[in-house]
Amino acid sequence: MSPLISSLVHADKSAVLADSARFWNPDKVHAWAARGVDLVIGRREGYHLYDMGGRRLIDLHLNGGTYNLGHRNPEIIAELKEALDHFDMGNHHFPAVGRAALAKVLVENSPPNMRYAIFASGGGEAIDIALKCARYGTRRKKIVSIRHAYHGHTGLALGTAADRYAKQFLSDGHPAEYAKVPFNDLAAMEAALSAGDAACVIMETIPATYGFPMPEDGYLPAVKALCVKYGSLYIADEVQTGLMRCGGGDLWGITGYGVTPDIIVTGKGLSGGLYPIAAAIVNEQAGGWLSEDGWGHISTFGGAELGCVAALKTLEITLRPETVANVEQIATRLRSGLEEIKARHDGYFTGIRQRGVIFGLEFGTHPQGAKQVMRGLYQNGIWAIFSQLDQSVLQFKPGLLLTPADCDEILTRTADGIAAAAQHGSADFIAPARVPAVNHQ
Repeated sequence: MSPLISSLVHADKSAVLADSARFWNPDKVHAWAARGVDLVIGRREGYHLYDMGGRRLIDLHLNGGTYNLGHRNPEIIAELKEALDHFDMGNHHFPAVGRAALAKVLVENSPPNMRYAIFASGGGEAIDIALKCARYGTRRKKIVSIRHAYHGHTGLALGTAADRYAKQFLSDGHPAEYAKVPFNDLAAMEAALSAGDAACVIMETIPATYGFPMPEDGYLPAVKALCVKYGSLYIADEVQTGLMRCGGGDLWGITGYGVTPDIIVTGKGLSGGLYPIAAAIVNEQAGGWLSEDGWGHISTFGGAELGCVAALKTLEITLRPETVANVEQIATRLRSGLEEIKARHDGYFTGIRQRGVIFGLEFGTHPQGAKQVMRGLYQNGIWAIFSQLDQSVLQFKPGLLLTPADCDEILTRTADGIAAAAQHGSADFIAPARVPAVNHQ
């Protein structure tokens, strides 16, 4: 082990926390401490995280689906190690074997109207690409999104987001450029589109940061129909719902709802959790600029050749028939067990939202009930996180390659964690006070 790696692997946890609070992000450090979460991730393997102190957690957050195939998946690591003998980041100006291969796989595994894959280094950047392509394709500027949306923290993306993210940076957007409507409200959607001035509608197929509210029957096809009627493009943000997470054998969640989007955005899990990469997959109308001015968008790290290797292997594993079958088995096994747990805590554990291996667990007796449950699960060896825009809902996101034994352990620990949280009673839950910032003077 090199001196550098040794110094990182064997660092002192208290020193890491102190340096993080001083030099990285003091508010996050103090907020987690106030919630009883003292996690600094050390070793990670499969679906297990280990705190620097050695304590093991089963990861049901997956960093938004980044670790769909587990942490440090050995097949992807092997491909990357071999790739390092041949490739580096590459040069974004020139054709490259990895980018060509990955673009082909993405387009060929998307709806038949798709034409090009445009690469980014992360999901927010890919969203910005998608929005620019929609404006190009329609020659319109207005963007319609969901009121409690989250599409990343980059420039155009931030304008589509909930005020929780946008206002701090004065990015909530001019009404002439951005319109925000409630989810599952077709009348509001039509009102936003009916003037015929909207470039696009952008939606997560199931809004993750809003707690995975499920689309009502027919809602997503009806939104697509409104886009066609008023000449707007439909952008499906599949960063968290794509890559087989919605089940049903569909790589993209949106196709499982019978909708053919004009643009699909993917990221997070596309990287295999090992090398950043994201993409906007676009139809001819949205991507026509690629035949006119290929320098219209430039991303130095978008489509890095090593990232393409990770993504190609990730897609190969994800599309295997055994992976597709396993997703269905996990979804069924966990749903059955969660229903049993819910029955034991009737009135506290109030609902289960699910599609495939996407779960939102409702603890609706208190507006911050999921924070309480998050802490109970953490104390019982499960890492799952509350939804920032609906803190009564816990995001519960199992990986695609879990075994039956993994599922059974998850259910046992989840039952214990919810029982521990329920003992305190949601009515008595009080959000912990923030830890004061450290004075470094």
